[in-house]
Amino acid sequence: MSDAMIRVPAERRDRLAVIAESRGTSIRSLVQEFAETTLTAEERRERAERARAYMAEHFGVDVTDEESAAMGRKLREAFARQEDAAARSSTTSSWTRRPCLRCPGIGRCPR
Repeated sequence: MSDAMIRVPAERRDRLAVIAESRGTSIRSLVQEFAETTLTAEERRERAERARAYMAEHFGVDVTDEESAAMGRKLREAFARQEDAAARSSTTSSWTRRPCLRCPGIGRCPR
């Protein structure tokens, strides 16, 4: 596989570096994972149609566009609340993510 260069502003590159480091990976792996797992709009539509067909066939449920849009909004709101709660708990916690050599019994250091 040949490599390609993707040009981004330095600020974006630096942010990618921080994200990659926090995940224990490289920018290259981060971009590769994004490209492999992110669906296009057409792929999302196809997946939604397959899900609707499955629900109709196996459960006798016909989901309307309005019902689908409402459920999408509810899911986005729920994920946003979960992310907000996780962000608040990570900024208020005094526990670090790295093991402490002085506290081998607990594996995490409260300092």
